[in-house]
Amino acid sequence: MRSNSENGALSTQMIFHYQQTGTILSCSYSDSTIIKGELLGLVNTDGSIEMSYQQINLKKELMTGICTSTPEILANGKILLHEKWQWTSGDKSVGTSTLEEL
Repeated sequence: MRSNSENGALSTQMIFHYQQTGTILSCSYSDSTIIKGELLGLVNTDGSIEMSYQQINLKKELMTGICTSTPEILANGKILLHEKWQWTSGDKSVGTSTLEEL
């Protein structure tokens, strides 16, 4: 993860493991603050992704949200994801994240 809004729960050390089959995208993630996280999404014809996510943090709280992600292909061929998200649990706040392919 390259960047995350202050109200986001993920660290810049987070690594996401994406898989895509056709237009269906799935992902799992965890780090020192998230015990388990998963997302499920659909890839649109323009390449953007509509997804929902759920995760359990160290306090054993289930947190959920929705996200729209827009990919950018970098000069080195790697993908940068520009994300706009909103919690559907807790304070229901909004934020942005940027994820970069390793």
